[in-house]
Amino acid sequence: MTARPIDLDAARRLLAFCDASPSPYHACATAAALLTEAGFTRLAEDAPWPGEPGRWFVVRGGTLIAWVTGSGHQPHDGFRIVGAHTDSPNLRIKPQPDLVRAGARQLGVEVYGGALLASWLDRDLGLSGRVAVRRNGSGAMVRLLRVDRAVCTIPQLAIHLDREVNTAGLKVDPQTHLTPIWGVEPPGGAPSEDGGGLVAFVAEELGVDPDDVLGWDLMLHDLTPGSLVGRDHELIGSSRLDNLASCWAAVEALTEVAPTASEGQIPVICLFDHEEVGSTSDRGAASSMLPTVLERSVLARGGDREAFHRSLARSACLSADMAHATHPNHADRHDPQHRIALNGGPVVKVNANVRYATDAPGVALVALAAEQAKVPLQRFAMRSDLPCGSTIGPITAARLGITTVDVGMPQLAMHAAREHAGSHDPAHYRALLAAFLSPG
Repeated sequence: MTARPIDLDAARRLLAFCDASPSPYHACATAAALLTEAGFTRLAEDAPWPGEPGRWFVVRGGTLIAWVTGSGHQPHDGFRIVGAHTDSPNLRIKPQPDLVRAGARQLGVEVYGGALLASWLDRDLGLSGRVAVRRNGSGAMVRLLRVDRAVCTIPQLAIHLDREVNTAGLKVDPQTHLTPIWGVEPPGGAPSEDGGGLVAFVAEELGVDPDDVLGWDLMLHDLTPGSLVGRDHELIGSSRLDNLASCWAAVEALTEVAPTASEGQIPVICLFDHEEVGSTSDRGAASSMLPTVLERSVLARGGDREAFHRSLARSACLSADMAHATHPNHADRHDPQHRIALNGGPVVKVNANVRYATDAPGVALVALAAEQAKVPLQRFAMRSDLPCGSTIGPITAARLGITTVDVGMPQLAMHAAREHAGSHDPAHYRALLAAFLSPG
């Protein structure tokens, strides 16, 4: 097999995608913009769907599903699905966040997902997410909010006051040690009227009255932009590589195969929210959203429930989520028979207890796609004495009853505020997903 040439432009596009997507809602907006530019049309879930061939997508909160149908597609044709997720572990703003301690204005936050807590300390943090505001007249509307300036920071305790931190290790209590500072009270003066009020701040950013702010899904994000790293740019560093790298690769793969998707299996990507907290929501992988979208696409093309179930029997899914590269400073935490290299190509993830959905037929599908894409393929298994994480793979397999395989791009420092991966791997990953969506 002839190797693909090194493509740093793909790495740069990935970094730009991550920088543009500080929250799941922004990730969907970024993906939607790329799809729209490639000729996709957004459909409303409460409107009739067209039956003619086309390029379509729907968005529900932080989840986006897109697909392509061609003139030769039949209602009973199977789906080739790439699933990923838009959310990443972070710090989310509580409903009543304002407090003052020791003269500092602070915001109450709650840890979302399995965040590497220490990595959030001593960083410049912005604010992003969505806000429900009162609509003129009646009702409410949702607005995206993105504040890309350093509005918050979480200072670590000085070593002079924690002499054993370098030997005993840092212990972070999420309730007391992760409360960000975003202002100070005047020395010796009375507290300000709004106590640093988040509502007033959000209202000003959105240009609305504070009384019109009805609710929010807001979170903090690291402001350091993504970058090429290493002597010869062999690495990339960015926030939210897990799992925006998979979202970016899925979107680019779908736009690549769209022009030739006229018959055979129908290419689909689904970028779910809430994977990091179990996927049980109205828009997570455990919801009815994906099966409903697939069924509606069959019905719109003149099929019925029988055709839908026939299509599922011909379908397959690749669950795209990041994989652990072998850490050079902690190699003992990895299975010695399954070393994973940065820039070594995509990774098939296997677990005997089905924490990953991969089985032999799924591995075969990915191996053939890797041959078609001319990319190397690595294989991962967790140490038998360490617990294994999971993905949307098993959930999707159970919801749809279709062959599902877990694949990822290798990275270091998964779930940290900033993560690193190989700069050659984004191009490999994108090519593999394109080949899976449109097998040759």
